[in-house]
Amino acid sequence: MRYILTILTFSLLFLGCADKNAFSKFKMQPDQELSAASLQGSKIKIGENVEGIFSAIYLNKVYPNVYSVNEYFYVYLYLKDEKEMYNPNTLDEIKLTMRLNGKLPVKIKKLDAKNKFSHLASVNSEWRRYFLVAFEREDKSEINLVLETDQSSSDALTYQKDEE
Repeated sequence: MRYILTILTFSLLFLGCADKNAFSKFKMQPDQELSAASLQGSKIKIGENVEGIFSAIYLNKVYPNVYSVNEYFYVYLYLKDEKEMYNPNTLDEIKLTMRLNGKLPVKIKKLDAKNKFSHLASVNSEWRRYFLVAFEREDKSEINLVLETDQSSSDALTYQKDEE
């Protein structure tokens, strides 16, 4: 009888803890879940050398009620060499360009490391650069975002648009 009572006690202890694990503490807000599904990244290579990392979140999927007129991306990148992003409003020398289906952006806004989209990215740091980039609305259901430098380009980040 004592053995049965001991086994029953330990069984209840183990069964009582079975539904609690590390994932029960891991809760994401809906916009964070959508951004995790939309996040894509690519290495920027020159030959065999990795020169940086390019990541983007398609904001039209995350916030469809706010970002619907144009195509919007939250972009963050790390480059070994300092280069400036192409700005369509200035005539500066172009060192970095971003293209959506071959077209240049209509607006680029440089953001601080702590910004209103910081919670969407899994990693935020001072040594990355962050941008809000807008392109003209595309009619195609598949869009390709590419970052180009004067010597290389990233792989295309391909996003599927929702049917309207």
